[in-house]
Amino acid sequence: MGEEKVMQSLTIEGRNAVIEAFRSGKPVDKVFILDGCQDGPVRTVVREAKKHDTIINFVSKERLDQISETGKHQGVIAYAAAYEYSEVEDMLALAKERGEDPFILLLDNIEDPHNLGAIIRTANLAGAHGVIIPKRRAVGLTATVAKTSAGALNYTPVAKVTNLAKTMEELKEKGLWFVCADMGGESMYRLNLKGPIGLVIGNEGEGVSRLVKEKCDFVASIPMKGEIDSLNASVAAGVLAYEIVRQRLG
Repeated sequence: MGEEKVMQSLTIEGRNAVIEAFRSGKPVDKVFILDGCQDGPVRTVVREAKKHDTIINFVSKERLDQISETGKHQGVIAYAAAYEYSEVEDMLALAKERGEDPFILLLDNIEDPHNLGAIIRTANLAGAHGVIIPKRRAVGLTATVAKTSAGALNYTPVAKVTNLAKTMEELKEKGLWFVCADMGGESMYRLNLKGPIGLVIGNEGEGVSRLVKEKCDFVASIPMKGEIDSLNASVAAGVLAYEIVRQRLG
């Protein structure tokens, strides 16, 4: 993947253009459709979106006009990813190729594109084999994410999955175990973080969701000495990722 892909336009406008984007296999994250519009081409857009499990938002004309870049949206606007998504299998293959235990970051509903970009950058520098994000209630691979990753998206696979907890179950069958970041956990310095591992980071407000936390083998807390009680999600990811790196080097 080339660096020039970072700045490509991510907004696709017009019924035929959006239909063509789906049929050509472009990774479309989200579609905005004029509420109440039900003609043939719009029904085709809806059908393609459902087929590809793309999120559909029915919105007002004012909202479409607001997000339109051309003013010629014809009642349909799609957001496409800046980069191709990878498969989880690609990450396991990369670990095998490098002769390393798999090390994967899983992000539970990270909604801030700057946080996602920063985490992908950290994942790359820490030697992680990939990043997994959920399809819903989370930011996708936007231009802001690509820019904040400082080029890491060219090298670090990112997969988008329908169900994070189910993906964790499948990875457990392949030998991975999981640690999530949470204030109520045991100090990360007391945990053995070696071997095939998945590091789970929760979102900026609520942290790791209950269903995902239940799938984790360990809950790790980062020792904090200050007056405030939490770290930014990307900083927490960096601190824990590098504790994993330290233990792997030890």
